[in-house]
Amino acid sequence: MWDERYSETDYAYGKEPNTFLQAYANQLPKGNVLCIAEGEGRNAVFLATLGNVVTAVDSSAVGLQKASALAMENKVQINCVHADLVEYDFGIEKWDAIVSIFCPLGATLRTKIHQQVIQGLKANGVFLLEAYRPEQLNFNTGGGPSVDTMPTKENLALELDGLAFTHLVECEREVIEGSYHTGMAAVVQAIARKPDK
Repeated sequence: MWDERYSETDYAYGKEPNTFLQAYANQLPKGNVLCIAEGEGRNAVFLATLGNVVTAVDSSAVGLQKASALAMENKVQINCVHADLVEYDFGIEKWDAIVSIFCPLGATLRTKIHQQVIQGLKANGVFLLEAYRPEQLNFNTGGGPSVDTMPTKENLALELDGLAFTHLVECEREVIEGSYHTGMAAVVQAIARKPDK
């Protein structure tokens, strides 16, 4: 599905970064940043323009080719890794920040991935996430039909237990990101820091 979607000439979700990420990027420590399910690279490229060393992981080789092209267009470098998140090794205390923007994972897999996020962050590292929540099904402006891939803030509080939240909000906002995310949307946003030992 993703290779097919990203094979279009246009960027499916646009070339501009997610506006939540853009607004709160100053809360991410500078350094090694991991962007999961990064697709065509808009968020990774943005973070690279801020001086970070960015790794973009995605299961779509087509999407990552476009991510590399977008990086060249913006005169920055990103490290593209073609991998399924099920098999990707986040490492231990490796990342200053990890970013997840509209990453549609079923609840069981999401819980597993979020455990790897916690392990993969360095002390004082920060995880930033925006996702559709179940109420998004009422809007039909992106995110697909499966409520299983749409966490609530209660889900995130449980799955990311061990991190200290500085921002955990459910809201409705206009999301304008290419042709697939356009219109009012029901989202959950999280920013959480890994405590220093």
